[in-house]
Amino acid sequence: MAIRLRGVVKRYGSITAVDHLDLDVPEGTCVGLLGPNGAGKSTTMRLLTAQSIADEGELELLGFKLPEESKQARALLGVVPQLDNLDTTLTVEQNLLVFTHLYRIPRSERRAAIERGLETAKLRDRRDTRVDKLSGGMRRRLLITRALVHRPRLVLLDEPTVGLDPQVRQELWALIDALRTEGTTILMSTHYIEEAERLADTVLIMSHGSAVAAGAPSELVSEHAGDEVLEVYGPPARLAEVEAEARAAGMRTRRTGTSVSVLGVEAANGFELDGERRPANLEDVFVLLTGEEIA
Repeated sequence: MAIRLRGVVKRYGSITAVDHLDLDVPEGTCVGLLGPNGAGKSTTMRLLTAQSIADEGELELLGFKLPEESKQARALLGVVPQLDNLDTTLTVEQNLLVFTHLYRIPRSERRAAIERGLETAKLRDRRDTRVDKLSGGMRRRLLITRALVHRPRLVLLDEPTVGLDPQVRQELWALIDALRTEGTTILMSTHYIEEAERLADTVLIMSHGSAVAAGAPSELVSEHAGDEVLEVYGPPARLAEVEAEARAAGMRTRRTGTSVSVLGVEAANGFELDGERRPANLEDVFVLLTGEEIA
C-alpha cells in the first residue's frame, strides 16, 4: 500500500474532523476522496503531510510511519495544495528551480527536471513569465508540475481544480489522467462528482469525518442506486406523494430541487410512475449517502 490509515482520529477542540478513518491506496492507482465541504478531506491531506498530527490511529505512507518518519516520506511525495502558494515574484522556470533545490535533485539533473516539468505543464513558451502574469489554469498546471519535479512515487492532490471553469478543469483532468496511466500513485480529494468518476479507480465517500462507502465508481452506483433512476417532477405536495408511494413499495428516493429521484426502478416489480428514466450515476450515490448537495 502506498497509503494505509487505520482508525485515524483528528479533533479540533470539540469538533472531530476525522473520525476513525480507514483508508488504503494501492500503489499505481488513483483513489478519490469525495465529500461535501467539511467532510474531512483536507484534514486527511494535512495528516498525510504531517502538517497535522492524529490524536488516534495508525498512518503509513510509502512504508514510513507518520509522523515519526514523515521526513523520509515527504522526500518521495509530491503535494498539490488546494490554495495556490506559488511565488508570484518569480518566473515559471524559477519556481521549478527552487523546488529542484528543495528536493535535493543533483545539480547535473536539475536542467532535465525543469525541462520535463515545463513540457508536462505545456509552459515552455512561458518559462520566463512571472507567475502573477499567468492565467488561473496555467498557475494550476504549474502547481501540479512543481509537485512532480522530483518524480515522486505518490502525489497528493487537494481539490486540484477548485474554482476553475469547466474548460480549464478538463485540461487539468487530461494532465492528471496522464499521471495515472503512467503508474503514478494518486490520492485526490475533490467535491466534484464528475472528477472522481472520471479519474479515480476507487472512490472513498466521506461525510462528517467518516467513510460511508468505498469502491470503484461503477460498483458503488450498482450497489446503492441500481441501474436506472426515475425522475419525477412536480410541486412539493406531489413530490411528497411520490416519495411516500416509492418508499411504500420498498424503493429508495432522493430529493433534487423540483424533482424526486426514485432509485433502482429496473427492479420495481410493477411499480409505475410517470417520469423520465435515466441511468444511475455517482451523484445519486453521493447524495443518498451524505444527504448533502455538492458545494
